[in-house]
Amino acid sequence: MQKGMHTDTERCVRAVQSKDARFDGWFFTAVLTTRIYCRPSCPAVPPKPANMTFYASAAACQQAGFRACKRCRPDTSPGSPEWNERADLVARAMRLIADGVVDREGVPGLAVRLGYSTRQVERQLLAELGAGPLALARAQRAQTARLLIETTALPMAEIAFAAGFSSIRTFNDTVREVFALSPSELRSRVPRRNVGAVTPGVLTLRLPFRAPLNPDNLFGHLAATAVPGVEEWRDGAYRRTLRLPYGHGIVALTPNPDHIACRLTLSDLRDLTVAISRCRRMLDLDADPVAIDDQLRTDPVLAPLVAKAPGRRVPRTVDEAEFAVRAVLGQQVSTAAARTHAARLVTAHGDPVDDPEGGLTHLFPSPEQLAALDPESLAMPRTRRTTFTRLVGQLADGTLNLGVESDWTQTRARLLALPGFGPWTADVIAMRALGDPDAFLPTDLGIRKAAQELGLPSTPAALTARAAAWRPWRAYAVQYLWATDSHPINFLPV
Repeated sequence: MQKGMHTDTERCVRAVQSKDARFDGWFFTAVLTTRIYCRPSCPAVPPKPANMTFYASAAACQQAGFRACKRCRPDTSPGSPEWNERADLVARAMRLIADGVVDREGVPGLAVRLGYSTRQVERQLLAELGAGPLALARAQRAQTARLLIETTALPMAEIAFAAGFSSIRTFNDTVREVFALSPSELRSRVPRRNVGAVTPGVLTLRLPFRAPLNPDNLFGHLAATAVPGVEEWRDGAYRRTLRLPYGHGIVALTPNPDHIACRLTLSDLRDLTVAISRCRRMLDLDADPVAIDDQLRTDPVLAPLVAKAPGRRVPRTVDEAEFAVRAVLGQQVSTAAARTHAARLVTAHGDPVDDPEGGLTHLFPSPEQLAALDPESLAMPRTRRTTFTRLVGQLADGTLNLGVESDWTQTRARLLALPGFGPWTADVIAMRALGDPDAFLPTDLGIRKAAQELGLPSTPAALTARAAAWRPWRAYAVQYLWATDSHPINFLPV
């Protein structure tokens, strides 16, 4: 079991007294005298250390009888970076809870996905986070409800349903308990100009992150590799379609200095929490860039690259299976050719969607749709057709699972067992789909070119040995090495 930061009282007190926003989401401060819990950077005068106690999760604070601070709004802080850095049971469970699995499948469904008993999952979450899966999911529902209350003019009954509550009464009771205000009182505190018009299914919100964040390679990569019909760059925003549990959606994400502006159009509002979670994961918004950059800049070769443009994130994905398919389509071809192959699949097999802005036309085909197509219709070499059909077949029948709950080491081994899968394909999927922060691409042409220019070893074995000093953040080192090139993936579109 991991020992969380909340157990280091002295360090937590220092973070609270310095109002250090870097630790928002790492732990929560509960004030014994006021029975309020805050984020570390709360602007209020810090309480006396004797009156502070610390918890690993908002859910644990709520279970202990504390209510959320109305000033610093701890429920809106970035998520803990631990859940994206680790691959143990607790981290995998937290990723699934963020993806709404408890609301859709219950705690038994969560346990089945993790391959453990319900009792084991509950015991480990309670031991590390001070709250079980139901309490963690309840805290997430409360956060979603608050977001809808404050940013939309939706009726409260619709908000309760969209946030995942089983009844209006449970919704009202939870909001009162967590925020010490009724739903209508929460809404009355928001200036009317901040409440969106009633446009069915359309929501505008802000996605927080830990600074610094360099948007160049993050949005540059997504825009440069965008599949026509599924993704586009328009008016300073990356837009794409989303396949979600209850329906589909379209998201527009715009980088700003202190947040990512997010505009979501959903066919079913029950998908809101999942859509937000997947967009945050795609943009790597819960990363701790200070810790990552501090480690990488200890290398004299990487230090100038980090100093020039700190805060690079790993561009990830909203759909792991989609990314794996696209990785195979991109084997040994240019970015433009890979986009062309993917666009053909989308047009022929993707589900059409209606985009009010007109640029997006389809959802990317599901593994089941791709497994049913005729391999002879694929305009690619026969060996790659075999790779493609084996991949989508295993994704469709569940033999291969790339979801947020997957074990990184085991999944990488299963990918390497597929015909046509070498280290580059397995590692790029591990980095951008599975979210492994230590995935490395020593055979990548761009990495080898950057290594040669910087005086690093250029052979895969020697470069891997040299990169040991960058662990556990080698996926971020890849972003800095790629950025030495003038490829469009490294620049925000004009």
